[in-house]
Amino acid sequence: MIKHEEMVRGLAKSGADIAKDMSPARAHLVHMVMGVSGEAGELLDAIKKSAIYNKPIDMENVIEELGDIEFYLEGLRQGLNITREQTLAANIEKLGKRYEGLKYSDVSAQQRKDKQPGETHAKD
Repeated sequence: MIKHEEMVRGLAKSGADIAKDMSPARAHLVHMVMGVSGEAGELLDAIKKSAIYNKPIDMENVIEELGDIEFYLEGLRQGLNITREQTLAANIEKLGKRYEGLKYSDVSAQQRKDKQPGETHAKD
């Protein structure tokens, strides 16, 4: 039986290969998406303190983290030549299909009528 360490060593793309293929445009996208992820973690921590530890929400910190997320999202959109308006329009269209009458239901959330059979998209 193969050891997990061996599998990782054999399958993980090497840093040298990643760096060799990394263009400035790709590096920008990686930077922006890492920023979104990091700032989302900081936002999660701010909300966790309220939800789990019963502390008041630090609104100043929440606003700061949301602003940081917006910064990185805008950088990501610019790197991909996507406008905020395009992003919002696509989201409105998707959720309009998913939730009839724009009313939430567990059934609609599970059926996901906005997804066509056989489509492969990242999970929303």
